[in-house]
Order: sequence, then structure tokens, then C-alpha cells
Amino acid sequence: MALLEVRDLEVEFAMRGARLKALRGVSFDLDAGDRLGIVGESGAGKSMAAYAILNLISEPGRISAGSIAFDGRVLNTLPAEEMRKVRGDRIAMIFQDPMMTLNPVLTVGAQMVECLKTHRTISDGEARALSVQKLREVAIPSPDARFDSYPHELSGGLRQRVVIAIALLLDPAVIIADEPTTALDVTIQAEIMGLMLDLCETRGVSLILITHDIAVVSETTQRMLVMYAGRVVEQGETRGIIARPSHPYTRGLLQALPQRNKPGAELNQIPGSMPTLAELPPGCAFHPRCAYADDTCSGGVPALRTLGKRLVACHHAERLK
Repeated sequence: MALLEVRDLEVEFAMRGARLKALRGVSFDLDAGDRLGIVGESGAGKSMAAYAILNLISEPGRISAGSIAFDGRVLNTLPAEEMRKVRGDRIAMIFQDPMMTLNPVLTVGAQMVECLKTHRTISDGEARALSVQKLREVAIPSPDARFDSYPHELSGGLRQRVVIAIALLLDPAVIIADEPTTALDVTIQAEIMGLMLDLCETRGVSLILITHDIAVVSETTQRMLVMYAGRVVEQGETRGIIARPSHPYTRGLLQALPQRNKPGAELNQIPGSMPTLAELPPGCAFHPRCAYADDTCSGGVPALRTLGKRLVACHHAERLK
């Protein structure tokens, strides 16, 4: 049994008499110690899947179908009080903007101690010592001093390290990182991703990395999901998908990487844009942007089917092998 099992997950939003599906039949597993990447453009449903796992979807949104099982317990049917014991403790989340995550009027230490006391019976002295230890583990210089700092007194890279330290406070089994380096410059991005990878490997923590950057996923994860318009369109081992994608959308994402082009050449791009939930085209949602599309693509939604060692949702996947 996998540590985390997501099956046929659907999330919908009630909007002016209509029900719009943000996730449609999403399924995947995460084993203990594994690293899973979820990639796709903005609006693909990546973050929505993360929020659903932690039951952070509020009205008018709701989980309308499917199940999320963690360590043998079905999370989407847990009472709110029981879910709070899982969220932040057994499953932690790192958001993309640390300034939106951290409380600007509380010191770093106050926020860390509050997190510890919410889930553990611990003294103030013990909480401070553990918090300083976690700050040291994420390579924050002078952790005792940073414990008493306010978020605005830290650089962007240090703030993100603080957020990672908070996520590690309670030794979670799973960390969900939602675009954790978007707000940072390239050098700091590499440092943060290296830190997260090292921490996951040394502690045996499972990681779900959500990003639009397929290059980052290729360097840090073992398996990956490619999402488009709320559906998984390709799933399998990261190396295999990167080496030979089986879905036109995955191929388009890879061809759009700057390093795939000659210096000075115009960047490749996927024509068009992601459809909105209210304007999903019939059949395969990607077909208006796809060079391989024909009448079959607009006539029916392709099922996610096995192709070799991966799953692909494309009527013409064999043509891309």
C-alpha cells in the first residue's frame, strides 16, 4: 500500500447555476521516501490537487468525487478536528510566496513555537531549542538571532528557508512544495531546491513538487504527472518521460525549454493558451493547440491508458513513440 493514494479525485466549483470541474478523475500514488513532480501551465490544476489533499478547498469549491487515503486513512471524510491533526503535522506544505505564508507582525520564533504547541505538548524552552535546531538544519546563519527576527528583516531566500524549517518542525511524512522557488532569483532557486532534495533524502520524507518548470522536475523527482485543464495527461517515471514524451502537451513543454534551442534562436512555444473551466473544448481539451489533432480528438475525451511503463491520455500517443 502506498503512503498516499489519490483515486479518481474531482473538485468542482458552483458558479452562477453551473458546476465547473477544476479536477477531473485525478489519480496517483506516493510511496514513502518518493519524490513526485506535478507539472503544467497555470490553470492546469496542480495547486488544486495539493489543496484537495490537505482539505484546504473552501466554498464554493468542494471535493465532489474520489478519495484521498493517507497512511490507511481517508482524508476527505475526516472530521475537521482530525484533519487539523494531519495538516502541518504528518503532511506539511510549502507555499510559493513566503511573505504570504509568514505573519509579518510575529517573529520567526513566535510562529515556530505556535506551530509546535498546536501539535505537541512542549515547554517554551524546548520549543525554542527545537526551532533553533531546525533553522540551523536549513543552513540559516546565526539561527538564534534569526529566531527573534521578523520576516521583513530577512531576505527572500532566508524567508523561504524559514518556511522549510517550519514545514520540518514536526517531522512530517510528506511535504507538498507548491512552486517553492518562484519568487527567488536563479542562484537562490538552485540553493533552495538542493536543500529540499538533501533534506528529503536524508530524512526519508516524501515530496510532491508542484511547478511549471519541467526542468526542475527532471532534476529532483523520480516520477511525474503532467496535468492539463484539470486532468492528468501523462504519468510515469521522470527520466522516461523527459527522454521520450508520449503526449503532445508534454512534448510542447519540453520543446519550450530555453536550453532546447540554439543560442539566439526564437523560443519554441505551444500555440494558444489553456482554456478556462467554463470554456473547455469538446473531446480532448488540448486538441485546439495540438499539431496531431483530428476529428477523433474533438469527438471524445481520451482515457488515461497504459503505454509501456507509463499512463497517457492521447488518442495518438503511439505516433509520438
